[in-house]
Amino acid sequence: MSLNLLSIMDGTKTIANGFSIAEMGQVVVLGVGIVFFGLVCIVLLSSIMSSLLGAFEKSESKASSEAVAPVTTAEPIANKQELVAVVSAVIAEEMGTDVEAIRIKSIKRI
Repeated sequence: MSLNLLSIMDGTKTIANGFSIAEMGQVVVLGVGIVFFGLVCIVLLSSIMSSLLGAFEKSESKASSEAVAPVTTAEPIANKQELVAVVSAVIAEEMGTDVEAIRIKSIKRI
């Protein structure tokens, strides 16, 4: 069973289950086209949702900027020695080393 170039180009050659190469090509093109169309729809929906959420966040930020919270001063840390001990113990545990191998230079409240 040899494939003749003219029969392939003509689409008359049947391969499996009686389908011609032209029919199988149509199925492949249709499948790829549907997938591409679906991906384009996903991109369009994502951009529409992004623009809607961006407009919602802008209106929300305008409302929140009108009601500005008062500025609070930083309170001093109570029991700073205990806080340093706890932080260094946690860091030593995560690193798998001894506490003496860790040196904490400063602690800032965020």
